[in-house]
Amino acid sequence: LYRASIVQKRIIYFQDEGSLTKKICEQDSASEGVTDKPILDCCACGTAKYRLTFYGNWSEKTHPKDFPRRTNHWSAIIGSSHSKNYILWEYGGYASEGVKQVAELGSPVKMEEEIRQQSDEVLTVIKAKAQWPAWQPLNVRAAPSAEFSVDRHRHLMSFLTMLGPSPDWNVGLSAEDLCTKDCGWVQKVVQDLIPWDAGTDSGVSYESPNKPTVPQEKIRPLTSLDHPQSPFYDPEGGSIKLVARVVIERIARKGEQCNIVPDNIDDIVADLAPEEKEEDDTPETCIYSNWSPWSACSSSTCEKGKRMRQRMLKAQLDLSVPCPDTQDFQPCMGPGCSDEDGSTCMMSDWITWSPCSVSCGMGTRSRERYVKQFPEDGSMCKVPTEETEKCIVNEECSPSSCLVTEWGEWDECSASCGTGMKRRHRMIKMTPADGSMCKAETTEAEKCMMPECHTIPCLLSPWSEWSDCSVTCGKGMRTRQRMLKSAAELGDCNEELEQAEKCMLPECPIDCELTEWSQWSECNTSCGKGHMIRTRMIKIEPQFGGTACPETVQRTKCRVRKCLRGPGMEKRRWKEAREKRRSEQAKKNIDSEQYPVCRLKPWTAWTECSTLCGGGIQERYMMVKKRSKSTQFTSCKDKKELRACNVHPC
Repeated sequence: LYRASIVQKRIIYFQDEGSLTKKICEQDSASEGVTDKPILDCCACGTAKYRLTFYGNWSEKTHPKDFPRRTNHWSAIIGSSHSKNYILWEYGGYASEGVKQVAELGSPVKMEEEIRQQSDEVLTVIKAKAQWPAWQPLNVRAAPSAEFSVDRHRHLMSFLTMLGPSPDWNVGLSAEDLCTKDCGWVQKVVQDLIPWDAGTDSGVSYESPNKPTVPQEKIRPLTSLDHPQSPFYDPEGGSIKLVARVVIERIARKGEQCNIVPDNIDDIVADLAPEEKEEDDTPETCIYSNWSPWSACSSSTCEKGKRMRQRMLKAQLDLSVPCPDTQDFQPCMGPGCSDEDGSTCMMSDWITWSPCSVSCGMGTRSRERYVKQFPEDGSMCKVPTEETEKCIVNEECSPSSCLVTEWGEWDECSASCGTGMKRRHRMIKMTPADGSMCKAETTEAEKCMMPECHTIPCLLSPWSEWSDCSVTCGKGMRTRQRMLKSAAELGDCNEELEQAEKCMLPECPIDCELTEWSQWSECNTSCGKGHMIRTRMIKIEPQFGGTACPETVQRTKCRVRKCLRGPGMEKRRWKEAREKRRSEQAKKNIDSEQYPVCRLKPWTAWTECSTLCGGGIQERYMMVKKRSKSTQFTSCKDKKELRACNVHPC
């Protein structure tokens, strides 16, 4: 690996990302498909029928790092037998939308649609059910399988299934050629599988959040050096543990064959094997248990007999749809009559050892395993299912020795990187009979190695996009973040992980604001019917689409004493007005005598009316001309008068 970093002031801005890392890999068998291999024309005759069986080997036991206990599964298998003119997927190519949906979502719907659109280049669509959880013993759940056919034109086979949950990881075969150079059909293919990356999501672990790869990258096999957080990471760069195995077996040939090499016994036996149904025709409304293992053959000689397997009908969701039989029969012969070695037992792994039979000194312990699948020829299994061995507990059994339990499991390593320590413990079951102190150790420690620590403490991700502004209008704030990619315990990092800045959006609407209503004016007539008005002022004009101002003048009716009629009426009015003017003038004279030092200028002219119609306001002012410096004359102030104007309706 050739790695590059961009460093400034001891802070890593980018390291090992994208084109900053270049790999040169030794090719191994697991990545044979990375390089182009020429696909030859097929010269075989007739057709051949195959059965694909998928054996998942991905579990917490085989791949313990970050294993997703609750959601682990294999998605539904999807594929086809096809010609060389159509490729479902290939290393170094780009994933189609169908491959992307399998890789990211585990959905085969789009992939099947793409396959069926290539009907001239496809012979059989290959489908098998999903597996939840990813691994179970074969005596609990049979391995998923599917059957397909090939011919001279469509002699290639491809399939894929998602390893879930994962960003975009799959396993599968691409353009596996089942035609031999001798114009025959391959008898059997066994291929171990490692996961590959579809190049559509940049997550690094099983449950990484969605992070689309832009631009899309090419399909490539995963390696043990992809990323330190990868569940397959190995600092030594070793090969990835295999996660699955696929077995493709030929089960029949049809039509005239033209293979150059004569058939061997395996070819003949395979063609004589009974064909099973091409597809599982069990209705979706019938819910069954898994098939039981096959029973022993009913014949102990070379005469043909039968063997049986059973399943249980758990539920019938639609009573109008009949459910198939719960028993299945198959022809068989007695032991030693088959041309194939049918006497092989398929066994489970050994179960853990039992506790030692004694608490002091030498004893025995045992472990067991069970038969996963009985021999196909109906014979009994001769492989041992139990074994024993000697064990020693508390080697000294003298009165001064004490009894202790067996050692427990090792604790986790004390360091997350570099060299640490791990410990395990045991307990004292019984103190020495002579009353002395127990000399047996109850704690044991040893060194443990974790992946190498980073030497530079700050390994930061790029800044995220700016967040939305904190307000919907006017001035606000927005933020962005970045993450500390190196573990905190590897060193202090004082770099900021969040930034904030001001943001400006269009101005917020400003509504109209008004003063309170004034007092009602006097009635505009001295007798009879008239009207009074009151007004209010605009404090803030509406802006940026704010609420408009309502009315600023209101008018109401008023009624004064009845008007008197007669020749002396006008004369009386004139007399009253004259008396009023005289009284006002006398009041002004008194004010000027009381406050001889407060002199006012004459009233200014009335201002223009604030509106042309509907009621407006006019103002005039009387300004102080000379004001006493003494503080006792507080009433010497500028004066202001208001009156209504243009009160006629608009």
